[in-house]
Amino acid sequence: MSTSMTYQPKADEIKALRDATSAPMMECRKVLVEAAGDQEKAKALLLERGAAQAEKKAERVANEGVVASYIHAGGKIGVLVEVNSETDFVARNPKFSELARDIAMHVAAMSPAYISRDDVPEETVARVREELRATVPAGKSPEVAEKIVEGKLAKWFEEHCLLDQPFVKDDALSVSDLINAAVGSLGEKIRVRRFSKFALGES
Repeated sequence: MSTSMTYQPKADEIKALRDATSAPMMECRKVLVEAAGDQEKAKALLLERGAAQAEKKAERVANEGVVASYIHAGGKIGVLVEVNSETDFVARNPKFSELARDIAMHVAAMSPAYISRDDVPEETVARVREELRATVPAGKSPEVAEKIVEGKLAKWFEEHCLLDQPFVKDDALSVSDLINAAVGSLGEKIRVRRFSKFALGES
């Protein structure tokens, strides 16, 4: 039998993983068994499962939630963000409130222009793609040139779209990963519906 099948995690290992991820105790124990006690591997498994749960719940309606705020730089920058859940029960969970505030803080720091790639207008994507195409070194074959453009476009999305951006408090995670982890922990569809950033003196 493999080591991962026989490993029995200790209570403090389970607690450490729960504290780090907010996942349910039983789920933490299960992934630690599978990961043979490797905390980083266990976190990756929880993220994968959160993403899978998020995909399954994508069609469900999320109309409850909170409007969270974050004020920074002595009152010179402020953000409002609406984060939705399926039920008021989850919306009142402290972990959900923490998620919403973390997203508001991220918006204050990283200034995304859009929530997701789907929100970027087609004409904007076409314009950016043309601008990137002009930066490809001469002499590249059309296939190679297109791969370079698509790679640079993915980077552009990562810089401008909230869900693609590396999370400001842990750049090993994207904001999408952060939300998927919360879906895995709280068991409901969660989505960012809208946000607004205000900076003193900006129009």
